[in-house]
Amino acid sequence: MKFQDRSQIEALAKFKSQGNLVTSFYLDTDKGRMSRKEIQLALKNLVNDAKDRACGLSIAKGKLDSLLRDLDRIAGHGSQALGTSNAAGLAIFSATGKDFWQALELPHGPRNRVIFDTSFYVRPLASILDKYSHICALLIGRRESVWYDVSMGEIKLLDKIQSDVPSRVREGGFEGTKEKKIERHIDAHLQEHYKKTAKKTFEISKKDPFDWLFIGSEENHSGDFETHLHSYLRDKVKARLHARVTDSTAKVLQEVSEVESGLKKAEEEEIVQKLITELERGGLATSGLRDTIHRLNLFEVQTLVVTHNYARPGRICPTHKFLYLDELKCPIDDKKTDVVADIVDEAIETVLKRGGTVRQIEPPSKLDRYGGIGAFLMYKAG
Repeated sequence: MKFQDRSQIEALAKFKSQGNLVTSFYLDTDKGRMSRKEIQLALKNLVNDAKDRACGLSIAKGKLDSLLRDLDRIAGHGSQALGTSNAAGLAIFSATGKDFWQALELPHGPRNRVIFDTSFYVRPLASILDKYSHICALLIGRRESVWYDVSMGEIKLLDKIQSDVPSRVREGGFEGTKEKKIERHIDAHLQEHYKKTAKKTFEISKKDPFDWLFIGSEENHSGDFETHLHSYLRDKVKARLHARVTDSTAKVLQEVSEVESGLKKAEEEEIVQKLITELERGGLATSGLRDTIHRLNLFEVQTLVVTHNYARPGRICPTHKFLYLDELKCPIDDKKTDVVADIVDEAIETVLKRGGTVRQIEPPSKLDRYGGIGAFLMYKAG
């Protein structure tokens, strides 16, 4: 099953384990960056490490058996999926003891991990959703308009309309008077077509809300058309397309995806540049893993900016939940800190729990020069 929308996240979040442990599995399967052999090895190591962790848990034998069956099934499904799917990522949610299983193909490679908990770990799915916008692609021809819904790398036809717009003809007459009259008549029909298209676009936006509107116009009159759009929709226009109403859905999807990727990359570059500018002027920003975690422990972090899939092991205070790179004891209460497999993931979760925001940046980027992670601060502690 493909991961498509927030309703799938909500359904997983509502699952009731009645206190039993369940398994959440994520694997980066992007064959554009890794070979099948490399992904297969990552899958094997991930499952084996998870089995060792499961066996080290202080839980009843029945609960342990359920986790181990989860992992065996995940290993089998993962190996099979590598041969049949071209998805960039795989997420599996299993609770053998509760007879629950769901595997999702992801459009974006997640950070490899296996989580045992009493509820499914769905935050990576929400993070992937944030990387995609819900787009309406509107293609306007001389007599026809077509609307497509594009989301998470998928495209579907929403609607299409036909209008009675005469063909352009050239006739003579005294100083072209007759020709000008015909042109005015044709333009009037064309404007009616634009009005009808604008009205239908607004209706679609109410029925199937979207984040961005991309417009392709054969007459190169997208500006003329946009004057008929509701002001609410004009604010959503983010790009002009070369695609035409006669193009295949595959061709439309390719262009929309490329434009969306460019816009997202530009957004990320802008965020990173703002962070760098703030750092260089000594403002409310920090960078590097150690200092970013330190600022997080001081409750200063407002927005965390982190390279996608950046991971590092670390430690956490079991009492205060403060994060550390290598402190064996918490400086606050001198208690032994616990090892965490990924301190970056713990930092992301901490920021979100405190109501902050997280922006994940696709590598390579200028953020790499600053340790792959940084943050905008609310204030600096005295």
